[in-house]
Amino acid sequence: MTALTIRAARPGESGLILSLVRELAAYERLAHEVDATEDMIETALFGADPRPFCTLALWDGVPAGFALWFLNFSSFRGRHGLYLEDLFVRPEFRRRGIARALFAHLAQRCVREGWTRFEWAVLDWNAPAIAFYEAMSATVLPDWRICRLTGRALARLGGEMPA
Repeated sequence: MTALTIRAARPGESGLILSLVRELAAYERLAHEVDATEDMIETALFGADPRPFCTLALWDGVPAGFALWFLNFSSFRGRHGLYLEDLFVRPEFRRRGIARALFAHLAQRCVREGWTRFEWAVLDWNAPAIAFYEAMSATVLPDWRICRLTGRALARLGGEMPA
């Protein structure tokens, strides 16, 4: 009998987490954008004031996937929510209910903590993921677009570089 375990990541597992991040980035055709290091992941998740959190899925003790998330806030609702930054299940472990179990685990956390929303983004070309999310009764918001400042644009707006 196979067993699925879902638990919080622990200090010292940053190499595993970074490996999963890199596998996700390769799947999303974004491997060239990963510049995180093990030390950066370790500090962010297990340093003095962690803001992101990582949940691991293990299949018979073998790392099968992860969810990386943080708290956001809804001024309209006056409460925190959970924003899922990354969720990934390794290909050899797919179709076993692991992704759904990770989502359910995080949804249970939201309910338990009284958080008002559970949100994430999906790439528009990822039809299998969109269908999976819709099957869980998630609403894919057609009217919202993610905006992002990074690199030179962020530095320029932040006053680090001349316009």
